[in-house]
Amino acid sequence: MGEEKVKEEAMRIIGMFQVLPRLVVFDLDYTLWPFYCECRSKREMPSLYPHAKGILSALKEKGIDLAIASRSPTADIANTFLDKLSIKPMFVTKEIFSSWTHKTDHFQRIHSRTGIPFNSMLFFDDENRNIQAVSKMGVTSIYVSNGVNLGALRQGLTEFTENQNASEKNKQKWLKKYSQNSNSSDKNNQK
Repeated sequence: MGEEKVKEEAMRIIGMFQVLPRLVVFDLDYTLWPFYCECRSKREMPSLYPHAKGILSALKEKGIDLAIASRSPTADIANTFLDKLSIKPMFVTKEIFSSWTHKTDHFQRIHSRTGIPFNSMLFFDDENRNIQAVSKMGVTSIYVSNGVNLGALRQGLTEFTENQNASEKNKQKWLKKYSQNSNSSDKNNQK
C-alpha cells in the first residue's frame, strides 16, 4: 500500500472517531523506523515503516499535533534522519534524550511545552516498560511490535475513546455524588 493510500485509509479511520487526541506522540526506534539510530551513520539514508508517513500526514491534516519521545543516546543522528525523511517540521516538540525514566521525563517536558493534559495524548512505542510507565501518567499508550501501522492507529484511537468515555462517566458520577452531598448539607444547614 503506497503512502497516499495509507493516508486515505488513516483519514477514514480517524474520521470514524468523534473524540480525538489533541496530541499523538511517537517513539522513533522500532516505532517510526525499523532500526536503532545509534547503530547507524548520519551519512545513511533512513527509511520509515511502510505506514508511518501516511499516518503522520493524516493526523496532521486532521489538525492533531504530533510529538516525539525517544530515549536515543544519539539525538544528532535522530534529528538528521528526521530532516532527511522530510518529517521534522511535522512535530510540535521533539524530546530526544537518553534517560532511565521510561519516558516519564519526556512526557513531563512535552506537557510543559504544549500545555496539553496527559489524558488528551495518545502514545505509540515498541517497549512495554515505556507503555506501562506512561500509561500511569494518564496517557493512552499503545504497544507496537512491528512499527506503527493502520491497525495500531485504529487500536490507539479506540482505546483513547474508551479512556475518554470512562473518564467522563467517572466525572459525571463524581458530580452527581457531590451535588447530592451538597444538597443534603444545604438541607441540614436550613434546619
